[in-house]
Amino acid sequence: MQKMFKGIRIKYCIVAVLSSAFLAFGLYHVHSLSGVTEGGVIGLNLLLDHWFHISPSITNFIANVICYALGWKLLGRKFIIYSAVATVSFSVSYSIFEQFEPLWPQLANAPLLASIIGAVFVGIGAGLCVKVGGAVSGDDALAMCVSHVFHMRVEWAYLVSDITVLALSLSYIPISRIGYSLLTVILSGQIIGLIQRINFGQNTQS
Repeated sequence: MQKMFKGIRIKYCIVAVLSSAFLAFGLYHVHSLSGVTEGGVIGLNLLLDHWFHISPSITNFIANVICYALGWKLLGRKFIIYSAVATVSFSVSYSIFEQFEPLWPQLANAPLLASIIGAVFVGIGAGLCVKVGGAVSGDDALAMCVSHVFHMRVEWAYLVSDITVLALSLSYIPISRIGYSLLTVILSGQIIGLIQRINFGQNTQS
């Protein structure tokens, strides 16, 4: 047990908890009611929530387990631990937020504003977690694997899965709003990429 948690930093765990809670807050109060979705696993969560009424607090956990299992060898022990912390924090946070009414229901009629605000929540929330070596959702894990294997910037790895899910989201989101969704995934990906290039002096290697 001591060997498993060797090198795990408490401050990174705290960042993982806070960033995933920040992301959950944005997904519930912005994305889930605005008609502006995200790509990747995050967008898939919202897609399943719309068609099957399955809470993202459940689907996010399941999707993460699958993606983390695939990426175990590439991403390492520390990644799995920080990601587990983030996943639990996201699920708990989202389930708590669901008990209350959305704070900004007017965003349903302001898709451009929702796409920009949503991108900030996703970019900062997911970006900070990835920065300390973990992932809030399965698409973060997948993007990190793709980035590692193909030596490409993480924001471009995100874009591939984002566009795929956005195409599926046309089943319930009008094509006019998919443009706003495309804007939010591009902005959030760029924010994540920017955060990764900021040097805080930490070493997240496993």
